[in-house]
Amino acid sequence: MSNSATLPAPLVVLSELTARDDFVEVVERKGLGHPDTICDALAENFSRNLCREYSRRFGHILHHNVDKALVSGGRSAPSFGGGSMIAPINIYLAGRATMRIGDERIPVEDIAIEGSRSWLRANLHALEPEQDVRLHVLTQPGSQDLQELFSRASQVPLANDTSIGVGYAPLSALEQLVLAAERRINGRDRARASPAWGEDVKVMGIRRGGSVRLTVACAMIGRHIANIEDYFAEKLTLQKLVEELAEQHGFADRTIDVNIADGSSPSAVYLTVTGTSAEAGDDGQVGRGNRVNGLITPGRPMSLEAAAGKNPVSHVGKIYNALARDVAAAIVAETPEVVAAECLLVSRIGAPITQPAVVEVKVATRDGKPLAEIRRRVEDITADCLNRIPALVEGFVTGETPAF
Repeated sequence: MSNSATLPAPLVVLSELTARDDFVEVVERKGLGHPDTICDALAENFSRNLCREYSRRFGHILHHNVDKALVSGGRSAPSFGGGSMIAPINIYLAGRATMRIGDERIPVEDIAIEGSRSWLRANLHALEPEQDVRLHVLTQPGSQDLQELFSRASQVPLANDTSIGVGYAPLSALEQLVLAAERRINGRDRARASPAWGEDVKVMGIRRGGSVRLTVACAMIGRHIANIEDYFAEKLTLQKLVEELAEQHGFADRTIDVNIADGSSPSAVYLTVTGTSAEAGDDGQVGRGNRVNGLITPGRPMSLEAAAGKNPVSHVGKIYNALARDVAAAIVAETPEVVAAECLLVSRIGAPITQPAVVEVKVATRDGKPLAEIRRRVEDITADCLNRIPALVEGFVTGETPAF
């Protein structure tokens, strides 16, 4: 690329981070079937499938940003032993994508619909995508200037936005617990071992000192529950599962609440037909859920960028948030003197993505180790992570690098 050799490598601004010891900590995770997570998943799946199709046809990924998706909830009539959908869930997929190269048309709408149905079928075991969901593809071609910027790079992609990425490491004990709780509930064998549990799970963790309270919401599926007694038995099983996880994560003083808004009558419990509140109770949107580390952490550095669905080649709103997370994690893992790290990256539109405008790293050192003694190591780790952006991009395409 013509200007990559003339731009100086970014200088790392290194400063001291005060190790966290907050009395109150709040962490949230929205699970696989939450309407916001469905939007993130379908947008990211759409992008991955476009990347694969572009690469198959043309040998490289073309310009696209399909990071706009909306779930408009349907209507349902859940009941013990059954239930039915009254009106379908409507899902709208928008954004921009390259739809034609010369005389060759790329079937963007077909890619969106087939990929979305496939994801819904594979991940929401009680949902019938063809019957319960209506998909609307509103994707249009991108603007000429952004398409030209995307195609201008010969080797190192050029940032298609001026944006911010932030990340931190390590995860706290509560963050690890909240992440583990949702993943265990929505585990690989869940549909077989606990078919009554829907994928729409939300975990809210609150720590006050050493005391932890987890509030878990899990959409129960009526066809797998005979009556109200069975419903409360399923809740108790789920509660015990999370209790055990909390104990494993070192929390002796813990309270676990499951579907705490439930009443005592059959009409006052969290019962669904499909296992997601999108069938009647909630709507969803890309970017309102988990960040790239899988969590919502208001007490930590956190970007408002919606990473899911952005192109993985040059959209720094996606790349830099994953990269900042990786920089912080690598510094903690590879520098024994560092106990915690935060990273902030700022891009410049049109500049190589490997050359941010600002790289700020904050570290908390063990036993007050002077920053000057670890500066070179931090700079080398940061530079190495920047040089590994192509592997990060490939990880987004394969799904190995999470976006939500």
